[in-house]
Amino acid sequence: MPVITFWGEHGMMSFRTAALPLSVVAMLVAGCSSMAPDYVRPALPVPAQYDAAAPAPVPAALAGWRTFFSDPKLQALIEQALRNNRDVRIAVLRVEQARATYGIQRADLFPAIGAQAGLDRSRVPGDLNLTQQPVIASQYQVGLGLASWELDFWGRVRSLRDAALEEYLASDAMQRAATVTLIAQVAQSWLDLRELDQRIALAQRTLATRQESYRIFSRRVEVGSTSRLNLTQVETLLIQAQSLTVQLQQERDSKRHALQLLIGATPDLPAPSLSADAALPDTPLPPVPAGLPSALLEQRPDIVAAEHQLKAANANIGAARAAFFPRIALTGSIGTASAELSGLFGSGSRAWIFSPNIALPLFDGGRRRDNLSLAEARRDSAVAAYEKTIQGAFRDVADALSARLWLTRQLEIAGNALRVQRERARLSQLRYDNGAAPFLDVLDAQRDLLIAEQQLVQVQRAVLSSNVSLYTALGGDGGHAATHPLPTPGNPS
Repeated sequence: MPVITFWGEHGMMSFRTAALPLSVVAMLVAGCSSMAPDYVRPALPVPAQYDAAAPAPVPAALAGWRTFFSDPKLQALIEQALRNNRDVRIAVLRVEQARATYGIQRADLFPAIGAQAGLDRSRVPGDLNLTQQPVIASQYQVGLGLASWELDFWGRVRSLRDAALEEYLASDAMQRAATVTLIAQVAQSWLDLRELDQRIALAQRTLATRQESYRIFSRRVEVGSTSRLNLTQVETLLIQAQSLTVQLQQERDSKRHALQLLIGATPDLPAPSLSADAALPDTPLPPVPAGLPSALLEQRPDIVAAEHQLKAANANIGAARAAFFPRIALTGSIGTASAELSGLFGSGSRAWIFSPNIALPLFDGGRRRDNLSLAEARRDSAVAAYEKTIQGAFRDVADALSARLWLTRQLEIAGNALRVQRERARLSQLRYDNGAAPFLDVLDAQRDLLIAEQQLVQVQRAVLSSNVSLYTALGGDGGHAATHPLPTPGNPS
């Protein structure tokens, strides 16, 4: 008795067709349009709220990068990088490849129809026909042909199409993730250069004052008003400033070269200015609002990509299940044929071929079963990868929030330390000028003052960098503007 078997929610089920009306059989076949498991998004494997954030309404997305990075010079660098960066260009081309792959897979849903025309001429020797005379024959034909077209009763082709679509969507999300990463890298490199410009300015100012001190002490040694020991101590301070200036210049060149690679051109950087205070020239980044529930992570492009890859693995299970059922394909052609060209479109010259084909492997050594097991294992692996991506993103945001909190406090401490070191340097110089302290005290105070000035600038840059890191960890503006118009799995268009 014929049996229909299909995959349901609880596995493979079979029904004897003799016990079912034809309408029910038709409904069962129609219901098997997809054998992929119902997709259920895994729960977020992270706490609902970050420790360092106070409760607040969840924004739909962070501000766009032009709003977040408001400095015109930085905006120009980011725009230049988005135009020229090769990594982003490669990511865009990968999206195009995935889109084409989806189009190829989607085309399998439709029959391939082509026009064909041909001429066959043959010669049959006389000893191979009844007339005992050689026969030369011709056959002309024109028609439309249908290539082997699979009737997708079990949803195999649709599942493969859905998997290709999800891979395309994943590649598009990864391209947006690459864009967010590039924007952050440019911003961080720009902040590094601004920090180094300011540190170089401070070092050059210190170098100028110590060169003048060395000139004065050299003159004092010549007239015998001070010892050569004091001169060597002043020279030590001078060498320290010279060494620091050279090191910072070398580091700045390295950072500039890295930025040049990111933007694909020579960066147009503002000229550094000699500032009297140890502070960055400006504050280019607005603060990120507090109150960041972990659900905001769902906007990160890399998490979106991981979920699409999970959906693709889920769809591939449907294709693997459908392989257990017969594959029905249609091949045929219709047209006209004649032995004479003049009779090609004459009465009675119509010709057609119709060749349905049903194939079901009876024994394949367990290939289909193992292929299904492989698809299920890949789906489980995609679930783990999705959860790992979320956990990694949660840590990125938590680290950025923590860094912003503690670096702000470090900035206050660094400011107090600089104030104390300046006062110490002033008092040490007064005590030395009045003969109440050795020059070694001045030496130590000046050395510590230079270190404090440099540290304050470094902490200021670290605070701004923590904002960039938080912006990146949250996925920027979420990349809602897709690079290409994206179709949906339920719509074959």
